[in-house]
Amino acid sequence: MKKFRIFLSLFMIGIAIIFLAAKKFMKNDTPALNEKGILSEIHYLPLGDSYTIGTGASVETSWPQLLSNQLNAEGVKTFLAVNPARNGFSTQDLIDYELPVLEKSDANFVTLLIGVNDWVRSVDKTTFEKNYGIILTAIQKKLDANKNRILLVTIPDFGVTPAGKNYSGGRDISKGIQEFNAVIKNYAAKYKLPLVDIYDISLKMKDDSTLVADDGLHPSAKEYAEWEKLIFADAKKLLVK
Repeated sequence: MKKFRIFLSLFMIGIAIIFLAAKKFMKNDTPALNEKGILSEIHYLPLGDSYTIGTGASVETSWPQLLSNQLNAEGVKTFLAVNPARNGFSTQDLIDYELPVLEKSDANFVTLLIGVNDWVRSVDKTTFEKNYGIILTAIQKKLDANKNRILLVTIPDFGVTPAGKNYSGGRDISKGIQEFNAVIKNYAAKYKLPLVDIYDISLKMKDDSTLVADDGLHPSAKEYAEWEKLIFADAKKLLVK
């Protein structure tokens, strides 16, 4: 019971941080337009879980921060004011706690990497598919004219990490993750959205310990950087016409 109370307290603190940070990303300023009337500033909001917040490394070396840095370096003026992703978040958590941040934001570009915790918690494929659809619908409604500025990212295979098997629940991790990734790929095709598949590159964590964080489960900063290289290529295509 004591452990549960501690967990609950930490969870609520995390939620509070999300909403406090969101104040920096509220509807205060309208993104500037260039002489052609095209948005000249990217207000970027990453949605997801531990993989998006950079667990195992740091917020500074998380792939969304690296992506923002590289876009700016390439001349794409990008603002990443808040990263609402949190450890352990499922699609339902994202709906409950991250979509409200999105709604209050000025975001005109969103990345989405979510689903691993659904699988860990034995959420069935049908529920995952339903929730993912709810999330995409909400993002597109918010982005409105920029509704195609959504970059989907597949779920990495944590089963290849040293501690991954501890979260299998006696199931085949690789098979389960690939089934959920099939759902994501179907949505990408249905909505005609760009998809970055990091599944294969995540498999390298099996044979290279430098790609795994000290916790034996999450990616290291080096692995996150590898993901960002793939994500950046598609983000640039999406944002620079």
